[in-house]
Amino acid sequence: MKILTIVGARPQFIKAAVVSREIAAFNAGQDGLKIDEVIVHTGQHHDGNMSDIFFREMKIPEPHFNLGICDCPHGAMTGRMLEQIEKAIMSVRPHAVLVYGDTNSTLAGALAAVKLHVPVAHVEAGLRSFNMNMPEEVNRALTDRISRLLFCPTETAVKNLLREGIAGSSETSAGAPAVLEVGDVMFDATEFYRRIGKPGKDIQAIVDGDKGDYYLATVHREENTDDFRRLNDIVEALEMIAGTTAIILPLHPRTRKALSRHGLRMNKVTLLGPVGYFDMLALLDGCKGVLTDSGGLQKEAYFFRKPCVTLRDETEWVELVEHGLNTIAGAKKDAIIGAEKAFLSRGTVGFSCALYGRGDAGARIVQALNDYLGGA
Repeated sequence: MKILTIVGARPQFIKAAVVSREIAAFNAGQDGLKIDEVIVHTGQHHDGNMSDIFFREMKIPEPHFNLGICDCPHGAMTGRMLEQIEKAIMSVRPHAVLVYGDTNSTLAGALAAVKLHVPVAHVEAGLRSFNMNMPEEVNRALTDRISRLLFCPTETAVKNLLREGIAGSSETSAGAPAVLEVGDVMFDATEFYRRIGKPGKDIQAIVDGDKGDYYLATVHREENTDDFRRLNDIVEALEMIAGTTAIILPLHPRTRKALSRHGLRMNKVTLLGPVGYFDMLALLDGCKGVLTDSGGLQKEAYFFRKPCVTLRDETEWVELVEHGLNTIAGAKKDAIIGAEKAFLSRGTVGFSCALYGRGDAGARIVQALNDYLGGA
């Protein structure tokens, strides 16, 4: 059985590492038919620290196809990916195409597959921010609509699909779409790699030097980087907070360009280049809280029992907000500063709830793929 896996961005590398590891474990226990995974890296994150380092650190199998498609507008990027992924599908002739999350790589992979009548399996199906101005929201909603296997991380995600008429079935037959609540592969990854991952010496020195008295921040969403007023407010808020509590900010290439383009500077915030996954886990483990516009980092903050302020107007991870573990501050300076004062001081209260499965999402996904393809 052949699975064509599409990845292109940092969070997808982490999620794919979980499933690839479980495919290897599944194959090791099989005397008969095995799952042959072929990986396509679209190149959406082309910086070595945003891409190559993840494959090395996490021992993800080397991509069979590296498309190198990056640095172009959404339409051009998605179109070029669609063309090249289609060629890969026609060459490999997989039994299913596996996509992750909500990037342009996700949508291009799903579209290429469905047009060639290859079943699409979507990991992180059913997530909704209900903001169709976000490219990610468009990507995830369209991908769900054309998927045959929808792997949901939470009960809320299943309910979102039901409201949209994607009821599917909990049975992995080759007939109707299957909607399965499997848990979150990011939780699997955190539980596995926090035990074995070792940060670089520079990152360890930062963690040791600040002795846990720092915030970890990230800013990369297009809605923030491409809007001067939003980015300016975020910068001013972070600079003000950094006057009393250190802030470590690994800088996404898009954000670095945006700061330069808008003529914005950070003098008090400690800026780093993009960091690897093990470095990020160490920074998370050592921090006192998180300020971010990243969906993935909101969850990772929860996994490490760190309170989080989200620099967006909404989140797809609504459970964190409902349980009081995450606050939505948007991009207003006063709201961000107010959230830091009122919220991050709460510490780890309320983190005992289990929101994202049991740490076996990867194994459940692989078993479902086997069941589905075996009956195809």
